Amino acid sequence: MSGPLTGLRVLDLGTRIAAPFCAGLLGEQGAEVIKIEQPGNGDFMRDIGPFAPDENGEDYSLFWSVEGRGRKSVTIDLRTSDGQLLLMRLAETADVLVENFRPGTLEKWNIGPNSLNDRLITVRISSFGQDGPLSPRPGLDRVGIGFGGLLHLTGYPDRPPVRVGVTISDYLTGVFSAHAAVAALYGRDARGGTGVVIDASLYGSSLRVLEWTLAAYDRLGTIRNREGNQLANSAPLDNYPTADGKYVCIVAGSDANFARLATAMEMTELITDERFARLSDRVEHHQEINDMVAKWTSSLSADEVERRCAAKDVPVATAATAADIFANAHIAERSDLVSVNDPVLGPIRQQAPYPRVAGTTPEAPVGAPKLGQHTREVLSDLLGLSDTQLDDLSERGVV
Repeated sequence: MSGPLTGLRVLDLGTRIAAPFCAGLLGEQGAEVIKIEQPGNGDFMRDIGPFAPDENGEDYSLFWSVEGRGRKSVTIDLRTSDGQLLLMRLAETADVLVENFRPGTLEKWNIGPNSLNDRLITVRISSFGQDGPLSPRPGLDRVGIGFGGLLHLTGYPDRPPVRVGVTISDYLTGVFSAHAAVAALYGRDARGGTGVVIDASLYGSSLRVLEWTLAAYDRLGTIRNREGNQLANSAPLDNYPTADGKYVCIVAGSDANFARLATAMEMTELITDERFARLSDRVEHHQEINDMVAKWTSSLSADEVERRCAAKDVPVATAATAADIFANAHIAERSDLVSVNDPVLGPIRQQAPYPRVAGTTPEAPVGAPKLGQHTREVLSDLLGLSDTQLDDLSERGVV
């Protein structure tokens, strides 16, 4: 793909989500991404469902089809000395290396940052960071949102915590890491310096998005707790039920938006009602006003609620399913879905690269590669290995 990072090369040593997502974001901005996978089995994401049957009736991961796209697959056994030498040589050609092994693993394999190209930006993603007493511990997304404080805030106050609907700490960590990698590249190239090591923990991304939670505890001793779909400092605001079994999110906490909502509801008397005249009043009587809005939305379809709110400039959106997204004219007009040509299943519509340069149409990434699909191509083109050398490495299980 073309983009602002065209000409950069990224080595993706990651597995599962956070590190590969970081590399994939850089790829969607134009970088060449070379994924290093273990011969024989490759990235664990290849084995996670849901699955669709390939032409032979075998299960093929749709999760992999999305998260594996936009890169080349090269198989190298990094536990072998020959594999480590290949990685060192590839690193000489690269700008960024992304990995999410347990801290110390690359050093054990003699391919830690100190052994590689000193201009390389190394992004190290782990559960608890590269140092500290918990750094050796394993962990996945749920550990990140739990330790980072986000899980405690998600759900209803009278029920157990609930995870976000996607592996959010993985994705957040990937986004933060891609941002840091680009900043480090700018610093390296603008100042003629060397590479740096970026230390990104899964819990750290959750910690960073906690809003006022920690400041309020520090100054007020307040322990923030779950609030469900409402907020303690704003009303009316909720995901309101509709007559057709859907939910619409209406955000009308400010005085201006509340007046617009009351107008959309044809209940303008609420604007001067002393219970609701100011935000502080509505917060005090939040259950009353939220119940009134819910009664109104429950009498209408989601489309009608949206139409009436939008006509009065009230912030509103229906909780969209995948089917809703595919049928949405706005999403179609903005090309937010692209058809990715998967090498196993053929064209699959998926989310487009994001964000985009204003005025351009997102370009579909190349499909997620088959395991080792580009091994010979990459090692021949970048390292100059001959067919004889590649055959020998393959016979010995190095690639």
